[in-house]
Amino acid sequence: AIGKACPMPVVMAKRELDGGCGDLTVAVDNETAVENLKRLAAGRGLQAAAEARDGVFHVRITGTAAAGAGEALSPCACGPQTGGYAVFIGKDRVGEGEGELGYNLLKMALYTLAQGDSVPAAVLFMNSGVKLPAGDEEQVLDSLRTLLDRGAEVLVCGTCLNFYGLTERLKVGTVSNMYDILGRMQAAQKVITL
Repeated sequence: AIGKACPMPVVMAKRELDGGCGDLTVAVDNETAVENLKRLAAGRGLQAAAEARDGVFHVRITGTAAAGAGEALSPCACGPQTGGYAVFIGKDRVGEGEGELGYNLLKMALYTLAQGDSVPAAVLFMNSGVKLPAGDEEQVLDSLRTLLDRGAEVLVCGTCLNFYGLTERLKVGTVSNMYDILGRMQAAQKVITL
């Protein structure tokens, strides 16, 4: 899977595992893909180990899935069944009007979610939305930490972080991929887009 964009390494590995492969090694060229493959393995009750050789990561997935492991997983088989609702944040502001107003509205929305009675199962960040969990706005980061503490899953698109040069700056959440993020949307009873 060297040179393959997210989520292709996970899709390729899933296809092999679904076909009955019990010992699989996937070669990738970035650490985000390594982490995504490890989550895929863990979600299926398998072991995963990564080794770097000459700038290439070799992720070996082995073992037999634990009984019932695949049954409690989301459609992407990369994490827990979410149910409930998910919140999708695809930009760093709410709406199309004035940017500063939109940013402040999004800060207030995250605070309201964190303090409300109904916490989302997942908060999903893509495109310029990834600037929020990788930014310096303490109110945003505190709201996201509160959501995590209250049981929400926070997934942040790794491709988007790379595009904006923010991969090393992520402060809250898990670097993820299109496959996982869409899987959480599919598993949710409803998705709210901000």
